[in-house]
Amino acid sequence: MDYVASVLRERHSEDKIHILVAKCNSGNFTYDGIELGGERVTHEIEETLEDLARNGQKIRKLSVVGYSLGGLVARYAIGLLYSKGWFDKLEPVNFTTFATPHLGARTPLLGFHNHIWNVVGARTLSMSGRQLFIIDSFRDTGRPILSILADPDSIFIRALRQFKNKSLYANVINDRSAVHYTTAISRIDPYKNIKELKINYVEGYEPVVICPDNPISPPDNNGELPTFYYRIADRSHTIMKSAPNFFILTLLIPLGTIAFLMNSVIQSIQSSRRIKLHEEGKAGVLIGRYRIPLMVKDMRSAMEGVFDDLNRSQSPEYLPAGTEELSAQPEIKPLSSHSSHDDPLISGAKASPPPRPRIPSCSSPGSEEKSNPIQRQQQPQQQRQLEFPTLALAPEQFAMIQTLDTVGFRKYHVYIHNARHSHAAIIVRRPRKDFDEGKVVMGHWLDNEFEA
Repeated sequence: MDYVASVLRERHSEDKIHILVAKCNSGNFTYDGIELGGERVTHEIEETLEDLARNGQKIRKLSVVGYSLGGLVARYAIGLLYSKGWFDKLEPVNFTTFATPHLGARTPLLGFHNHIWNVVGARTLSMSGRQLFIIDSFRDTGRPILSILADPDSIFIRALRQFKNKSLYANVINDRSAVHYTTAISRIDPYKNIKELKINYVEGYEPVVICPDNPISPPDNNGELPTFYYRIADRSHTIMKSAPNFFILTLLIPLGTIAFLMNSVIQSIQSSRRIKLHEEGKAGVLIGRYRIPLMVKDMRSAMEGVFDDLNRSQSPEYLPAGTEELSAQPEIKPLSSHSSHDDPLISGAKASPPPRPRIPSCSSPGSEEKSNPIQRQQQPQQQRQLEFPTLALAPEQFAMIQTLDTVGFRKYHVYIHNARHSHAAIIVRRPRKDFDEGKVVMGHWLDNEFEA
């Protein structure tokens, strides 16, 4: 998060905003799961707020930024902060995630591949892997933690709703850690054949930030997709271009797989030990402070990059036509009781907010036509003609989408062309030339979504 913090500091002085880049989940600590990570971050935030108060610095507002897994940790942490009464003292202003797998890391597959990839593979990634592949059982709920995080009656959704501005940025291609459907909270992937589409961008941030109101137009060849022979030729060119890498990987994958599995065993053992110490209160965090009722109704009556290349190689499957609505409304098991038992960037603002900037208009390559983003209900006729099949997601994922879409996220799709690993480029994780397009993303976020 170094670059994110640096551009934020360039815009806002130290006497206006205090920036906390949470360190408690650095390195291999990300293996320990969302709950433990969220409790660590909450503890770090509370300690920072208390230290600032002792030094006479009054924090009045709270903004949270999460990257990748850190976005899920952030969603858990704000639920704890909300339940402990911090939102009565701090005004929640901005909540933003970059390339965060809100729906987990399951690949939309059916049948045998689903079992091999999503179930067996997940068990090599310790607690975080089980949670991301939605095969965990959170506390005594009998449900995955991601399902609890997105339950409409949970403290986590209640906290998320409190933020004035909620936004997310999702890569459309080449995100080998978190694919588009999960980072964009979407039932579809309209960018699977992106070379066959015309992309419309936000004016001033092209060709990176895609217009949220009119992202795609039909191709210029009279609305017809490329012919079968064109597709074959294009794919053949892609195969020939990647052939050298294929032969190299053929030699390296067996060795890499062995090394990966050995490292997974080591990390899982170390993570289990850290989790045990945390549960016993021997890791510096008094977990009793955070093991609170998770559901709002219960609170009222009693007072939530290891498979990078392999994941990208999986082709998503789709639900049969006519079954989308049934799958989109799964039965939700109620929470019967509550238990007794990469890091977000936090900023506290100390000044009155300026008027929100106007979101720039959108433009289509090679065209002077522009769409007004304010008129969200008046989509062009071209856009309505494009339809995409529903991905074969799990019932829990459809339920997550249904709830998270009511929260009010402004969703921005990001098309990074120059980096083969867009997951790292979207926040300029390292100072590399091919990551420069991430600077455009950061500029858009600061100009349009971050309110001080």
